[in-house]
Amino acid sequence: MTTTESRPATTPPPAPASVDDVRRTVASVRRRSRRRLVVMLAAGAALALVFAMIAISSGAASVPPDRVLATLLGQGDRTEQLVVFKLRLPRILAAVFVGAAFGLAGAIFQAVLRNPLASPDILGVSAGASLGAVWAILGLGLAGVVVSGFALAGALVVALVIWATAWRQGLHGVRFVLVGVGLAYVCGSLIAWLLARAEVRQAQAALLWTVGSVSDVRGDALVLVGIGVVIGCLLTAAFARGLPVLALGDDHAISLGVRTDVRRGILLLVAVLLIAIATSVAGPIAFVALIAPAIARRLVDDGSAALAASTMTGAVLTLGSDVLGQFALPQFTAPVGIVTGLIGAPYLLWLLARTERKARA
Repeated sequence: MTTTESRPATTPPPAPASVDDVRRTVASVRRRSRRRLVVMLAAGAALALVFAMIAISSGAASVPPDRVLATLLGQGDRTEQLVVFKLRLPRILAAVFVGAAFGLAGAIFQAVLRNPLASPDILGVSAGASLGAVWAILGLGLAGVVVSGFALAGALVVALVIWATAWRQGLHGVRFVLVGVGLAYVCGSLIAWLLARAEVRQAQAALLWTVGSVSDVRGDALVLVGIGVVIGCLLTAAFARGLPVLALGDDHAISLGVRTDVRRGILLLVAVLLIAIATSVAGPIAFVALIAPAIARRLVDDGSAALAASTMTGAVLTLGSDVLGQFALPQFTAPVGIVTGLIGAPYLLWLLARTERKARA
């Protein structure tokens, strides 16, 4: 009597996806990403308009919303035109432009260096701008637009020093961050030394600048930061297409024909210029460049979409913080840098704790 062994039925391997299926999947993912980005940008613009209306209509010289619209259409009286166009609208535009510059620059730093802690606040670029401005005010007795020029030069010098020190056979994110943190402490110590040896009035003016404020950004400074943001957005759009490839690692990116060092260098240069321009006119507004990209990545897909979302998030965050600083407490106005610092410091502590938990796991 013969027995036959029963063999388990073997399931055939799944058929490989066709090229058309892959294309349809990629197209579907892109459409979903675009929809999320459009919704996010529309919501951000609406929220910015709400903050702007609050900022224009509120204050010692109150202007009702209907009169604000009439004034914007050229139908307001002289007092309303003075309040809207001369006093409040420049501050709103400054908050939007400066916040957009910080948000976009922070997103570029974090995407290129692949580190959520890579922020101009931590890397020392903002500290370099502060050192240049404080030296101009206290050491040279300068004021006005010239101080912005020294702040711009200070940010660029620190960025070049970080680049030259961190570059060893390529650009590595961890080394870049460590060198930047060290230089930030050096700049902070020099600022403290300059403040300690200065007269009280000069020290007060310099200290107010280092806090970060958009209340005095008008005229040429407003035009400068506006043009800088527009040019920075255009350059980022031109060179950000390779970011998803860079996220795969240098070996994969090079195998796909992407010149990693060149692309990283151009994007980081754009980010440094954005930070330098924004800091030179408004001071080092803390934590916007750190928080805005993190919020944007939670709302949209990572990659190029996160850059646009971070630009909008930075603008809304700065404008909202400035409105909060103006009207949250009666008879007290806080510079926007204080408000963003109060918001950003707990987030930084949470991010450090989260990074440590991941490292232990």
